[in-house]
Amino acid sequence: MDAPDTQPVSTEQNGATPSSNSNTYKILLVDDDRFLLDMYAFKFKKNGHTIFSAGDGEEALKKIKEGLEVDAVLMDVIMPGMDGIGLLEEIRKDKLLPNAEIIMLTNQGQPQDIERAQALGISGYIIKATTIPSEVVAETMKILQKKQK
Repeated sequence: MDAPDTQPVSTEQNGATPSSNSNTYKILLVDDDRFLLDMYAFKFKKNGHTIFSAGDGEEALKKIKEGLEVDAVLMDVIMPGMDGIGLLEEIRKDKLLPNAEIIMLTNQGQPQDIERAQALGISGYIIKATTIPSEVVAETMKILQKKQK
């Protein structure tokens, strides 16, 4: 299987962040499962969004530090190397992506996992095993649109 796209696919001009009346967003997906990255990227792109992907926390952090600006980051918790919580801690510590919504997209559903992520200021926590991809897109859009109001 081909690796997921690491370059954006978009109809936006100049890579600008969508205006508040637009329903398209720039989203960074972070997961070590390439099949899931491809599947979620496909679902979001099908809905007109620009997708960036990273296979682990280190890759995502590098892209962010190199200037990647996104409206939302959806990240897994369990990944080799830097996990999602470690990435979230780095984002918060270095005050990266101050305007982005951070959503955990994981199978880690224990209360302590959720509380730990919430303590770091996440916008949402989605359990992969109980949420179909279209619901992931819908929940992400709900979070992003709530921010605009």
